Amino acid sequence: MARVEIYTKVTCGFCRRAKMLLDMKKVPYEEIAVDFGGPDKARMVERANGRMTVPQIFIDGVHVGGCDDLMALEQEGKLDTMLAA
Repeated sequence: MARVEIYTKVTCGFCRRAKMLLDMKKVPYEEIAVDFGGPDKARMVERANGRMTVPQIFIDGVHVGGCDDLMALEQEGKLDTMLAA
């Protein structure tokens, strides 16, 4: 199974939606909270090519994007392949 990392904030509805999809698929993920900024937020922005919004999702170190991007991969039938790697 692929390694999934998701940068989130507690009050983010898009974060909850992305995690709900991963939970439905029974995909384990590492959640990195960036509510208060700091080094984790700086690392997220660097890894996400300057994107500062959450969630930012990475599968096996590859930047997938945010919630809408994750949902698009699911709708296109590409997410399962990425997660199986």
